[in-house]
Amino acid sequence: MAEKKTAAKATKTTTKTANSAVKTTKSSAKAQPRLKALYNSELKAKLLKELGLKNINQVPELKKVIVSAGVGKKREDKKYTETVELTLAKITGQAATSRLAKKSIATFKIRKGMGAPVGYLTTLRNDKMYEFVDRLINIALPHVRDFHGVSRKAFDAQGNYNLGLREQTVFPEITFEDASVLHGLEVTFIIKNGSKEGSTKLLELFGMPFEKENK
Repeated sequence: MAEKKTAAKATKTTTKTANSAVKTTKSSAKAQPRLKALYNSELKAKLLKELGLKNINQVPELKKVIVSAGVGKKREDKKYTETVELTLAKITGQAATSRLAKKSIATFKIRKGMGAPVGYLTTLRNDKMYEFVDRLINIALPHVRDFHGVSRKAFDAQGNYNLGLREQTVFPEITFEDASVLHGLEVTFIIKNGSKEGSTKLLELFGMPFEKENK
């Protein structure tokens, strides 16, 4: 009887260990997004050296990406606003949040806090952020017509970068039906430890196709 209990206990322990090993394997199998892995393994050290920084904690780092689109005068056009909201959800893989007016604008007949949204936005962090940036740089931007690079002048004082796109159709997630209503959107890169030089170098290493500098 004692031998049977010992054998059963051993079997239970072995099964538990095997299950733990499977969970660990599954967890390890989930690879990091390409740009995130590249940043952690190579780019961080490269930025430290090229920017002449003394501490690894001073290196520029992408913290979040905000994808937004305004609806302007078409805020009462249900088809238009639904298309904008759907576009942001499709290209980011995350539901969009509506924005209400923060101030009144008489020209557009907009009153502060009015019911109809004046735009939509999605904030991306961590893996989703890196996956979106990778697709933006390597798939969407090359599809922009007559593309000659993005502006080097769109950095703010903190080193954050703003990129505007005229049409949502450059993203592969957008179907022919989605493209029946065209609209633009804006992508804002929020960068920790940013500066014009450091943020430019970070985005360049990610592959951002900046326009050539005039010499």
